[in-house]
Amino acid sequence: MDNMTKLDFNKRFYGLLNEHERLITRPNEPIAEYNGVYQRYKYPILTGDHAPVFWRYDLNPATNPLLLERLGVNAAFNSGAMEWNGKIVLAVRVEGDDRKSFFAIAESPNGIDNFRFWDYPITLPETENPATNVYDMRLTKHEDGWIYGIFCAERKDPNAPAGDTSSATATAGIARTKDLITWERLPDLKTKSQQRNVVLHPEFVNGKYALYTRPQDGFIDTGSGGGIGWGLVDSMENAEVKDEVIIDPKIYHTLKEVKNGQGPHPIKTKHGWLHLAHGVRGCAAGLRYVMYMFMTDLKEPWKLTYAPGGFFMAPEGDERIGDVSNVLFTNGWVAKDNGDVFIYFASSDTRMHVATSTLDRLTDYVMNTPKDGLRTAICVEQRKELIKKNLEFMKKNV
Repeated sequence: MDNMTKLDFNKRFYGLLNEHERLITRPNEPIAEYNGVYQRYKYPILTGDHAPVFWRYDLNPATNPLLLERLGVNAAFNSGAMEWNGKIVLAVRVEGDDRKSFFAIAESPNGIDNFRFWDYPITLPETENPATNVYDMRLTKHEDGWIYGIFCAERKDPNAPAGDTSSATATAGIARTKDLITWERLPDLKTKSQQRNVVLHPEFVNGKYALYTRPQDGFIDTGSGGGIGWGLVDSMENAEVKDEVIIDPKIYHTLKEVKNGQGPHPIKTKHGWLHLAHGVRGCAAGLRYVMYMFMTDLKEPWKLTYAPGGFFMAPEGDERIGDVSNVLFTNGWVAKDNGDVFIYFASSDTRMHVATSTLDRLTDYVMNTPKDGLRTAICVEQRKELIKKNLEFMKKNV
């Protein structure tokens, strides 16, 4: 060891391990601000630094005597989520310093802190047309007995002009598993357009698999296809959506003016299917991603029943800053048997957070929040009505 003694190597080695252990075992705590709907928490639950030391460093002094980082991890974000063996697991999008994303399982005993990655990332089999990059997996435990992971599979656009090294295509990749370790890769979803946000409904609908889609004309631009779609397929083993309808369209001068997409699969409640989605609008700073909610009919999940106006959650404070700033994105949540709901969301394509709520609070929010008036005059009347009722109540009771 030319430039580092064995003592110095061991000191740095154990220092890295101890620092990492302190980070992942740090208790999380709720922040003081609370709007009655959901509770945010102080610390991100996952970052690039949460990746194990043995993912990033060659720890053998014979081959890495200076203990340099070899395979850096830039970010951990956009995670699918589910309960598994009494714990919460996230299918995390981990991005290396080389910009390539991969999936890895992180596990927590309580869903709020102490998330620890499993030793190895997911080994995802490839199709005959290998993807350059994969990301944003939604997990669905379907009633057919399989756990499905649906994700975006990105490839270079074969029709791009010579010299164009940024144009890409997007399809919905499909894999399934019984244990979250061994995955079977199925053919990518076939549709009439590109797809980046496809989610599997957890139950059969009319004897078929049901998919929430987001058809778009190009890799970035939604074009004529903007909105959350709905389609049925006979089998996931060779899935093809032939008939696709938009159940939640993008709308001018709203939080989903540019595009919108389903987050995780919806939660079944006695009032209907509870949905969490992302909406995107343009602003002077670029694109702004927020989260919003809606509800669909219990027996006919493609029919919208409630759509509260405004965002459910938007980036705040440090959440605004990251590789792609001013973004909140979700593709995972967990509803527990006792009614608690854990909402997992990423900020600015960099880190993962958790917020907690309950089914009662979320359904109250969705069913009783006024819908978007779509014009200033109507929105003002909504607010005036609320003010009037409150002033009358306060006059009698305060």
